[in-house]
This record gives sequence, structure tokens and C-alpha cells, in this order.
Amino acid sequence: MAVKIKLKRLGKIRSPHYRIIVADSRTRRDGRAIEEIGLYHPVQNPSRIEVNSERARYWLSVGAQPTEPVLAILKLTGDWQAHKGLPAPAPLLQPEPKADKRALFESLSLDGDETKGEAITQKAKKSDKKADEASDAASTESTEA
Repeated sequence: MAVKIKLKRLGKIRSPHYRIIVADSRTRRDGRAIEEIGLYHPVQNPSRIEVNSERARYWLSVGAQPTEPVLAILKLTGDWQAHKGLPAPAPLLQPEPKADKRALFESLSLDGDETKGEAITQKAKKSDKKADEASDAASTESTEA
């Protein structure tokens, strides 16, 4: 009997969750499993990967073949390298927490004292616009005559 380590899909239509299972290669994707050895939640940020390393290494040692997605997960966790006798991979990097945008904005606005929310360019006054229009109208009348 050929044994595979594969993913069993769970969850709603657009929010998949997987369990890493050990099952007979002839069973269907979500069919009966011999043992569940881990979790994989790709929708979360960062992806949640939990593998029982002891059980994964045991099943690899007795000849269970991982599918391609499971092989990628086992390489991330370092279980595949331990099974093959390769050096361990670098630890998984956790993303840095995002900075608070409001606090960043307020700190920048307090540092720049020279700009107090004033307009950079000078606004033309209404009386200046009317005077410019009147002088333009007078100059066009003198050129027409």
C-alpha cells in the first residue's frame, strides 16, 4: 500500500483551510486519513503553518511520499531537510507590524513648524481680478478704435 502525505481541504468557498494528513494514495482528497500531522491556513497573513515534526519525520522515514504542496511546506518547516540530512533552512521571517499612520502624520506635522497649514502660493484678491479685467477691457477697446 502506497502512503502519501497530502492536504485535506476544509473551509468555505473562498476561505480554504487545509490539514496535512497521511493517507492511502488511492483515497480521495478529503477522504479518510490514517493520521493528521499538521495545519495550513494560507488565507491568514502571514500564513499559518503548524506541523508535528516528530510524526512527519516518522512517516517520511517509513516511506510516505509527500505531494508537491506538502513538500514545499515541509521544506519551509525544515522537516524535509532533516529527513534528507541537509542543512536546516533559515527561520521563517515574521512581517514587521505596520506603523500607525495617524501617529506618523501627527509627528511629521508637528516637526514642520514653518508650514502652519498656509497656502504656498498667494491667492489673488477679488478686487485685483476686477481691476485686471477692467484694464484688459480698456486695452481691447483702445485697440479696436
